[in-house]
Amino acid sequence: MAVEVGEFTLKKVAIITVILAVLTFGALNYHFILMDSSIKLLKKTDLTYENTFVDARGAKKYKVYLNPALAKAGIKDLFEDESIKIGK
Repeated sequence: MAVEVGEFTLKKVAIITVILAVLTFGALNYHFILMDSSIKLLKKTDLTYENTFVDARGAKKYKVYLNPALAKAGIKDLFEDESIKIGK
């Protein structure tokens, strides 16, 4: 009986470890940017935890443009996709 409990616990630990590894990989490789209407993902250029979650709602967008890590990753292109264009 003790063997079955041990195996079940080991499976739980293995599953939790895999989930944590995937979350860590995502945090190291992507910027999660909260926009006015959605959340955007932007691939990082370096493996760091800095600027993983960025708030870019409303008037805070100018601060995001000035962030060197986000500028290097291509935040300008991401904002151009979000912009509203009015044609004649």
